[in-house]
Amino acid sequence: MTARTTATINVVDLFAGCGGFTQGFHTYRPAPGEASPYRSLAAVEFDKAAAATYAVNFGDHADGSCAVFAGDIKEWDPSPHKGKVDVILGGPPCQGFSGLGEENPLDPRNKLWREYVRVVAALEPKIFVIENVDRFFNSPEYRALLASNKRGLLRRYNLTARTVLNAADFGVPQARKRAIVIATHKDLPPLGNPVPTHTKNPSEYPTLFDAPEPQPWVTVEAIFRKSPEFPLTNSLPARQKEILGNVVPGIYRTNELHIGRNPTPLSLARYKEIPPGGNRKNLRGKTAVIDGEIVSLSTDSWDRHNSGTGDVMGRLRLKAPSVTIRTEFFKPEKGRYLHPLLDRPITHYEAALIQGFPEEFKWCGTKLQIARQIGNAVPVGLAEQLARHIHRHLVETKAL
Repeated sequence: MTARTTATINVVDLFAGCGGFTQGFHTYRPAPGEASPYRSLAAVEFDKAAAATYAVNFGDHADGSCAVFAGDIKEWDPSPHKGKVDVILGGPPCQGFSGLGEENPLDPRNKLWREYVRVVAALEPKIFVIENVDRFFNSPEYRALLASNKRGLLRRYNLTARTVLNAADFGVPQARKRAIVIATHKDLPPLGNPVPTHTKNPSEYPTLFDAPEPQPWVTVEAIFRKSPEFPLTNSLPARQKEILGNVVPGIYRTNELHIGRNPTPLSLARYKEIPPGGNRKNLRGKTAVIDGEIVSLSTDSWDRHNSGTGDVMGRLRLKAPSVTIRTEFFKPEKGRYLHPLLDRPITHYEAALIQGFPEEFKWCGTKLQIARQIGNAVPVGLAEQLARHIHRHLVETKAL
C-alpha cells in the first residue's frame, strides 16, 4: 500500500454494471458546496451495453478520466494502476447465490469473486468493498473468501463481520437487503459497518453511542406523486451510438425511460381489480368478459397457494419503501411491481428513481438491457452512505 499526499481518493470499480456504486461515490459530498473526494480511475464490465452506460457517465465519453474496460475481467491487466488506488468497489455476479435462480453451487459465475481478489492483491488498496445478495454469506464462496483472508491473497486485510445491510436503513426508498463486506488494509485501523441512518420504527430504535437518532424509512410516495410531464410510451427513441468500439442503442436520459409494456386485455382486467396494497389474492373468484368470453382473473396455481410471498401481482405500497427492484421489475407476475395507484406496472423511469439514479443519468441499450442494468445496480443512496463511511475513516486515521 502506497501513501500519497493528495486528498483525492482514487477508485476502481469491478463488475461495475451501469455504475450505481460509482454514482453513489461521486454523489457524496463531505460538506455542502464541496466536491466529492472520489475519482474513478478504472472500471471493468463484461456486458457491452452496461459498459457503454458506465462510459457515457464516468469515462472518456463523459469527459472523465476513468478508463473503462468492456470485457472479461480475466483479461484485464490492473498493473498500470498499481500504487495509485485507494478503494476498490465491486459486486461479483450473484446469480449462483440468488434465491430467485437455481442456486447452483457449480455456476461458474460464483468463481468470479476470485478475479476480484486477484485485482485487490495486485493493487493493494487501502479499502475494498464487496457487494452481493444476502445469501452470499451462506455460500461456499464466502467461506473460501474467509480462508483467503486467513492465509491467502487477502491475509493483509481486516474484514468486517458478516452483516446484511438493508438499503432502506440508509435512506433509500427500497427494502433491498445486501451482503456487504468492507475490508481495511492492516496498515490502517479496522473499519466496521456503517450505522443505519433510518429505521422502520424510530421509537423502537435503541440509542447507539453518539450516533444521530435515525429517521423513519423513506417511502416511494414522493416518486409516484410526481406526475411526469411526458407521456408513457412503449418504446425508446430510435438512436444509436458507437461507444467503446460497439454500436449500442442510446444515449437516453433517465427521464426518457418512462416506458411500459403493452398489456393484454386479461392483464388490464387483473390490474383494475387489485386495490391499493393488494396482490394476486384479490383476484380470487373474480371474472371479466374478454373477447366475448367470461374469463377467471385468478389461476389455479395462485388459488392453491395461501402461504409464501404475497408479492405476485402486488401493488407497491405508497407509504412504504418498495420491494427489491429486480431485473424484471416491469413484470408484475414476478413481484410487487404494480404502480401504487394506476393500473399498470412501474416503468423503467420509476424503477431508476427508486434505485436513486438522477434524472440526468445517461443510459445505453435496449429496453431489456437497461432494465437489467437498473435491477442489478447497487442503490445509489446506499453507495453514497458507504462512501461517507469510508471517507470519514480515511480522514480520521490520516490515511489520505
